[in-house]
Amino acid sequence: MRAIFLILFLPSILLAQDAVEIVRRAAELDRKNIETARNYTYLRRQEQRDIDSSGHVKKSESTTLDVTLLEGSPYERLVARDDKPLPEKERRQEEEKLQKSIAERRRETREQRDRRVAEWEHKQERQREPMKELPEAFDLKLAGEESLNGGDTWVIDGTPKAGYHPKTRGTSFFPKVKFRLWIEKNAYHWVKFDMESLDTISFGGILVRMAKGSHLTAENARINNEVWLPKAAILKGSIRIALVKVLRGEMRFSFSDYKKFQTDSRIVTP
Repeated sequence: MRAIFLILFLPSILLAQDAVEIVRRAAELDRKNIETARNYTYLRRQEQRDIDSSGHVKKSESTTLDVTLLEGSPYERLVARDDKPLPEKERRQEEEKLQKSIAERRRETREQRDRRVAEWEHKQERQREPMKELPEAFDLKLAGEESLNGGDTWVIDGTPKAGYHPKTRGTSFFPKVKFRLWIEKNAYHWVKFDMESLDTISFGGILVRMAKGSHLTAENARINNEVWLPKAAILKGSIRIALVKVLRGEMRFSFSDYKKFQTDSRIVTP
């Protein structure tokens, strides 16, 4: 009887174990990826789309930010609105804010600078903490294989694990979501992530709330053949921002113009 059980169920048991190991390896590589990723500057475009019941876009507005390293940690500067350069007055205001930040950061003591950089690094680490907890929070299943962005990937489905209790605020929504994850077979980096909310969930405390049935999709891309960095992300569904603004549509983020700070980045100087 035991032999029959093994013959019938061993393949599915092995697949489950493989999925867990794949996700664990991807989480470990994601942590190592942080060290290289922090050396890059980029442009981030954010777009909000209000969509009616017929699926048509009623309203769309966007901003583009230049994110560069300034004295050890990022600085975000508004450079475009609705894909158009800023009016001259607003451009001068952004330039004045930049110069003020440069002066303030250069006046810092060594202790103040170290504290500021450490706070940023801690925030980056905290944002990636949920990745390493996926094997404990979800039942993982290898759903197949796909070619994505020019490479072969494993496709892994995750559903909430019964009895799981979130360990941090960043994982508090885990029991209320399911996801599909694409992980490249060559080096175990995650390429794409699609999450669906099974109930109302929130991010960043209560700054962003997603209604049941909303989706978050994100993609990474390999840059300079050395690091995986965000390519695009879409929040789709009914979304409440800061408990005030309600968006029934999409929030789109795109990332471009990656430059390594040590060599060819936009170095900020007065």
